[in-house]
Amino acid sequence: MPSPDTLTPADITASGLCIGCGGCATKGMAWDKYGQRKPSPATLADYNNRHPGPVPASTAPQPDQPIEARHGVCRDEPGMTDRPAPTSATTQFPGEGRGPVPTGPMPDPVGRPGTSETFAATCPFSPTARNEDQLALARFPAAPHHDARLGRYEANYVGHAEQAPFRERGSSGGMVSWVAADLLASGKIDGVAHVIPATGDRLFHYRISRTPEQILEGARSRYYPVDLAEVLQEIRSTPGRYAIVGIPCFIKAVSLLREQDPILHDRITHLLGLFCGHMKSAQFVDSFAWQLDVPRQDVRAVEYRRKDPDRPANWYTAHLTLNDGTARWQDWFHLADGDWGAGFFQNSACDACDDVVAECADVSFGDAWVEPYSSDGRGTNVVIVRSPEIAASIAAAINNGRLDLKAVDADFIANTQAAGFRQRRDGLAYRLTWQKRRVTPVKRVAPRATGHPPRRRAIYRTRAAIAYWSHRMAWAANRLRWPALYTRWARASLYIYQALAYKRGRLGRWLARLAGVEG
Repeated sequence: MPSPDTLTPADITASGLCIGCGGCATKGMAWDKYGQRKPSPATLADYNNRHPGPVPASTAPQPDQPIEARHGVCRDEPGMTDRPAPTSATTQFPGEGRGPVPTGPMPDPVGRPGTSETFAATCPFSPTARNEDQLALARFPAAPHHDARLGRYEANYVGHAEQAPFRERGSSGGMVSWVAADLLASGKIDGVAHVIPATGDRLFHYRISRTPEQILEGARSRYYPVDLAEVLQEIRSTPGRYAIVGIPCFIKAVSLLREQDPILHDRITHLLGLFCGHMKSAQFVDSFAWQLDVPRQDVRAVEYRRKDPDRPANWYTAHLTLNDGTARWQDWFHLADGDWGAGFFQNSACDACDDVVAECADVSFGDAWVEPYSSDGRGTNVVIVRSPEIAASIAAAINNGRLDLKAVDADFIANTQAAGFRQRRDGLAYRLTWQKRRVTPVKRVAPRATGHPPRRRAIYRTRAAIAYWSHRMAWAANRLRWPALYTRWARASLYIYQALAYKRGRLGRWLARLAGVEG
């Protein structure tokens, strides 16, 4: 494994550990062939020029690395390899029709930007970077509570924003936009970096919003790859106080960057975290288009979770707006890849993550996936508050009726995300024993091969296989202009996964009998 003084973005990317956050993007980000954001070739070359020499050979698998970026012969089983790893000179991101989308050069931060030492300390999946426990302890030293699942915190809540129009405009209870708008209205920040719809070959991107109306443009969930490179550049070049909204690994990346860069430390004053199951690739939208029988190039906008107050909140509906103004939509449970837990189009770095609830954030938000809240189509949030300042603001808003929140304990919050914690803790312990990588992730969860029932081991293996092959089957379907290649494979894979996970269908009943359990 490379040492900290030689670790580069090429190593992390080749190891399947790059989430595409953009924190290392000295020369921009680009699409890879599977519709994921990665450091651009110019960024990789910039690191190589500052630290010349070959990257150490691999003894590990590279689950999502494009085929062209490898050499040697690859066995088809995910997570297994017979080949040496590429050198830094051979690592490429060919695009295959998506094309690079550079985000432009970034000003040099304080310190030694673009060096392996800085990168090793700031990449969220670097084995030598500080972990979430260490970062949270430094940021919230006086937090009165600590839970192994939620981290440090002041208070936990379930409920929604009563103040209009936040709940109505959001996918869930409207709390993310409400807190961002409250920070702006109170003068605590000058802008908030969050994800909004975009045009061109990026359907969504990060933007800094500076008005309440702009903040509301970022409401709703977006399961789409984005990166922080452009907004970090803007924050470095434009004085002010900023909040950043992001998933756990992005919040960790920003926390690490703040420790190394005094400008970011002073200007990024608030971190708003989003609970996360995993990151999808842009090919998920391709799949929506195929299954709704529309050309992908005709899709102008996508909603992953179209809200309907008259239906349960956990009945997701994918909605596509086309260039001619018409729309197509379908419920997720009718889609070949509509079961979130199966892992279709998951970024391989997500298999090495142990943070479900953004433990480094000042406040974190998720969906209340327990009854009666999951049946309430208006949407309900769970909220973990870690910042005393935000805790006081939320308490005041509860008292004056702007928020309808009820205090809950850590077990309640964890139960709303039970599947996520099982995948990120128990599943991670198992995956660490067989998902070998060039760069070995150092996690707060210890590798453990024992104690996992056979059916649970099969579920973890099947998820990893679906995540691995979904990228490649969709890429092949695009290249061959044969969508059915992907959709038929996806339906067969989903059948197997649901037989294992839920004992559905004839195969599920047979597996249940085989295990001596009544199906």
